[in-house]
Amino acid sequence: MAEEMSDKELITITIDRYTDLQQIKKANGGHENEMLDYFIKVTTAKLSSLGVNAEDITLQ
Repeated sequence: MAEEMSDKELITITIDRYTDLQQIKKANGGHENEMLDYFIKVTTAKLSSLGVNAEDITLQ
């Protein structure tokens, strides 16, 4: 039987994914990558639905 994740675990995993994507984007050196931008957008929406403000954890 599969165990369900707690909300805290789901938030942590989603934040980790978001920060990974942000690091990839920064390492990309300004090159346009539509798929990467899409993944960031979707992950931002997921964080928002979980009550996390992605702006607080976005790389500058």
